[in-house]
Amino acid sequence: MRNILIFALPLAFLSACSPVKESEMQSTAKQIEMPSVTRIKQLDIPAPVAPKQDYTAQYHGKTVNDPYNWLKDPGYPEVNDQPIIDYLTKENEYFNAFLAPHTALVDTLFEEFKGRTNEQESSVPWIDNGYEYRWYYREGEEYRTRSRKDLATGEETVFLDETALAKDYDYFSLGGWDISPDNRYLAYSFNTNGDERYLLRVKDLQSGEYLEDEITDIQGGAAFGADSQTLVYAKLKEGKWLTESVNVHKLGTPQSADKVMIAEQDEGFFLGFDMSSDDKYIILVSSQREVQETHVVPTDDLYAKPKLLVSRTQGFSNSIDHANGQFYILANDTHTNFRLATVDAAEPDYAKWQSLIDGSDSVYLLGMQTFKNFIAINARDNGIEQIRIRNYQSDMHDVAFPEDVYAASLGNNSQFEQDFVRIDYESMVTPETVFDYNLKTKSLETRKEVEIPSGYDKSEYVTERKMAPGRDGTMIPISIVYKKGFAKDGSHPLALYGYGAYGYTISPGFSTMRLSLLDRGFSYAIAHVRGSDMMGYQWYLDGKLEKRPNTFNDFVDVAKFLVQEQYTTAGNISISGRSAGGELMGAAVIQAPEMWRSVILGVPFVDVLNTMLDANLPLTPPEWKEWGNPIESAKDFDLIQSYSPYDNIAARDYPPMLVTGGINDPRVTYWEPAKWTAKMRELKTDDNLLMMRINMGAGHFSNSGRYGRLRDYAEEFAFVLKAHGIDK
Repeated sequence: MRNILIFALPLAFLSACSPVKESEMQSTAKQIEMPSVTRIKQLDIPAPVAPKQDYTAQYHGKTVNDPYNWLKDPGYPEVNDQPIIDYLTKENEYFNAFLAPHTALVDTLFEEFKGRTNEQESSVPWIDNGYEYRWYYREGEEYRTRSRKDLATGEETVFLDETALAKDYDYFSLGGWDISPDNRYLAYSFNTNGDERYLLRVKDLQSGEYLEDEITDIQGGAAFGADSQTLVYAKLKEGKWLTESVNVHKLGTPQSADKVMIAEQDEGFFLGFDMSSDDKYIILVSSQREVQETHVVPTDDLYAKPKLLVSRTQGFSNSIDHANGQFYILANDTHTNFRLATVDAAEPDYAKWQSLIDGSDSVYLLGMQTFKNFIAINARDNGIEQIRIRNYQSDMHDVAFPEDVYAASLGNNSQFEQDFVRIDYESMVTPETVFDYNLKTKSLETRKEVEIPSGYDKSEYVTERKMAPGRDGTMIPISIVYKKGFAKDGSHPLALYGYGAYGYTISPGFSTMRLSLLDRGFSYAIAHVRGSDMMGYQWYLDGKLEKRPNTFNDFVDVAKFLVQEQYTTAGNISISGRSAGGELMGAAVIQAPEMWRSVILGVPFVDVLNTMLDANLPLTPPEWKEWGNPIESAKDFDLIQSYSPYDNIAARDYPPMLVTGGINDPRVTYWEPAKWTAKMRELKTDDNLLMMRINMGAGHFSNSGRYGRLRDYAEEFAFVLKAHGIDK
């Protein structure tokens, strides 16, 4: 059973870009009158004030002044500097002081969220290697229970009880799990503080006893070799959240005796692994944004020398799978939007690759999975997601879905020889659905639609796709949802979400929590800005490095378009984004503060320049290809300094803000939201509310249990509602 983390994930940054001239800040849309709005004010009690300490650094003949640099603990990743702890604690106390009189609203929202949660939700069962697997929640529990049924005997047993594993911890995250091919051993990894350094344990499912094997400091999950006696895992560098090697561990031996399959010497590359769909190969990938180097090792000989399929010197992106003695490759070597190629696994030289599907300007090939008799391909056609089925005789067709705008992706397809495709599907009005697509009848069978116990009628809601004109003439997609009867007269509040980095797209999917806004009169929109890959791979390239301002401009232009179309009015828009999207929020606040009623900056990458100047941070070197290297390049230094939100805070009015972070976050370090809050509070000239919530026992993903996460979101939604004068 394969349930491993595929590749080491990058720091979820977002960046901005080059200097923006006054003339360039003007949208092609008509000028919008900025009405006066009432904004939520700071609390009656004094807000925390971070002391300033002199700190300067010289780069390219220029001086960086950063009086809040002291908030970065020199002992990081250990954070025990008492003045830092004291400041973060005071910020949390200030946030709790805001919550105290609004407990009823938070509780109401939490109960709404919980009421839409099926407390006994279960998965669609799947079959693998003689067993039927499923997961389910027990009523009231935060974590999943996983079981399997022997298809020969009908006996069902629990093999992984996450609730039992988590009971002694405030934070618990399962990294991944795998069951050996002989069905005897379970390997799983977990983390208990949010720093994403996982511990792996192995359990004998026959005896119920744990083996002595424990593997520390791994990235995500692990995978068994064909012999059921070996495990593949990614080893993190000591003190750094960066994979240094992919190793083979033999059961019954110490971790110190593990063999290195492949090591990465260049800290600018992320190293990870995956398993081919037929379980024949371990696929080893070193990735640096637009370049991937790929090796393979057969699972029945994990000690063999890795075979190189694509070298980093070839300079393109690729993903590999295997079936019937052939490798199948998605690569953007000949076209930006990728082609599908194949090559004999015995002689996989690049010169022998044969194209099966050529690259296309309109169709973007996102991913694929091989099966014994066909290939399933995830694509996006002019921004609309498609699932394409191609047999090995070259016949191909698209799966027909019931809506025009939706999110669809390949689901849990566990059997290489299966004759159907499991698809995950949803839209802005359709809850998460699992379809099985029958290749013979070309029909969809609904296996599951997420149940909303408190009730939901999709006919009461409307979703649209709009295209907003950007200031450079580019048309920017927007996904919108609102409740039926919504009047486009400018009288309603709008919630606008964005991300826009790394080629990652926020698909137009469903949210049960979002209903609490829609039912209170909001419309909700996702701005599919450049930096994502919504409209193809070039859409991503047009939002990075020197083209980074496109991302921020797109977001602001989308907001102005929605005002022009009378979904709302300027100043009546609440915006939010997490991680890379949190940095986008910072950029939007700097560029157009008058537009926003409230802003949530979730674990935001706002201190771009200082982070990119710190080569000792494990995730900085790999990010230079995304943002530029300000250490070596004066041009990159000027570029980043011109847009880094933290560096562009000025003495002026800003909208109300809620900033969040996690003290153990390895992706966006805690001092980024802390420094932003401290400097913003020093310089802003308004009396609008500014708060920060730092989770002192978690990381990038905050609370780990399903109800803990709902409580966090209830607090954030309460802030948004109060910002709009809504009390219940």
